Amino acid sequence: MTANVDKEQKIKPLKVVSLLTAPKTVRHVNKIYLVLALLFVLFFSKNTYAGSTQTNVSGSNTAIGGGYTGGATTYESGSSSTSTTNNTSNSDIRSAPPTAGAPSYNSMTQDVCAVGASAGIQTFGVGVSAGKHFRDLNCERIKLSKVLYDFGMKVGAVALLCQDERVFEAMINAGTPCPIDGRIGKEAMALWKKYDHERPDYDTYIKRMKKREVINKKEADKLELHTR
Repeated sequence: MTANVDKEQKIKPLKVVSLLTAPKTVRHVNKIYLVLALLFVLFFSKNTYAGSTQTNVSGSNTAIGGGYTGGATTYESGSSSTSTTNNTSNSDIRSAPPTAGAPSYNSMTQDVCAVGASAGIQTFGVGVSAGKHFRDLNCERIKLSKVLYDFGMKVGAVALLCQDERVFEAMINAGTPCPIDGRIGKEAMALWKKYDHERPDYDTYIKRMKKREVINKKEADKLELHTR
């Protein structure tokens, strides 16, 4: 009996020990399985890449896709490739417009007292040119005076030339005033003084007379000072 009792007593502590130590073993086993599972997942997992987007501003090439293998590009199903090209060209060309041709006017004969003048302007869209004859009144006066003189009308020829301001002043300075109202010589001179507004050189004559008045007044003042 004592022997059996001793065995039982010896065996019971072993059972107690096994029960106390069992949970720790299970925990170690679970840790081992967890580590193995993580290693398995890391080792056999595939490398994956997110979808990529490539955009070229110059040239405007846009590709959307994913799944690159090696050095080549493989587009997945459903990917799209868009190419857009925008070209803008501005040119500003400036050049000289064509030359405008103005009409020519000639006065080749001796009996024509006229001068021709013409002008023109040309642009890229439209061109305009024009010309005209202009009478030379002095030329006409000389020709008419010559004709009168040839007909023996000498006074009439002189009177016609006296319509020119330069001729009229020259005749006054020479002491042979131009004819007026059928009068010549001193009688003509008296009428020209009376009706000075009819003189061809009236404006010049008035200016000259005013200057003479100023000079005459200065001389009169000097004489007055000397007489005192």
